[in-house]
Amino acid sequence: MFTGIVEEVGTLVLREDQADAARMEIRARKVLEDVALGDSISVNGVCLTVTEVRDGVWSTDVMAETLLRSSLGKAEAGVRVNLERAVTAHTRLGGHLVQGHVDGVGTVLSREPSEHWEVVRIGLPQTLARYVVEKGSIAVDGVSLTVSAVSSATDPEPWFEVSLIPTTLRETTLGTRAPGDPVNLEVDVIAKYVERLLEARSSSELASSSRDTAPPVTRPTSASEEEA
Repeated sequence: MFTGIVEEVGTLVLREDQADAARMEIRARKVLEDVALGDSISVNGVCLTVTEVRDGVWSTDVMAETLLRSSLGKAEAGVRVNLERAVTAHTRLGGHLVQGHVDGVGTVLSREPSEHWEVVRIGLPQTLARYVVEKGSIAVDGVSLTVSAVSSATDPEPWFEVSLIPTTLRETTLGTRAPGDPVNLEVDVIAKYVERLLEARSSSELASSSRDTAPPVTRPTSASEEEA
């Protein structure tokens, strides 16, 4: 579990593609201060497991599902990535609850700089639009952000906007994301749980209603009874 507060920007220094996975090596400093094998580190919003640490570089294995569902599938050596260690019981929850399970990949559509912040519009898959609400939380490349504007959930090309303060622009990769660049998205997990519970309740109520309105079952009359 993470909070979406990026601790540092690291560099992907090596990628080795395998038949159904990829091995990646990432150079970092802060997130390695107390790291142990098996620890979880968020990489651009993707929860990955530390498999080796040496000389300021940590290794991880990325399975095919993760490569398919996130921007890590096209990440090459040299790319900069947002890093965050998993939270502990004593960590301040400065952002929101982030699982590190990417729901889909969005695309930066536009950037509008102003004096003290920058408004970034991001397109997202239609299947995720219903989970994004104005003033709600969303993780973009692992960064916890507040949605400042959103399109209609039924818009054929849905989008949302976030306002990035100077610290976010300076301390994360979002400061250099250009229109057309892909970004990993994780919507608020609470919204997904609520939707699932409502679906279950609706199905249960429908089944109960069907039982209540069903006509009584009539036992068929046998030939011997008709003759009698």
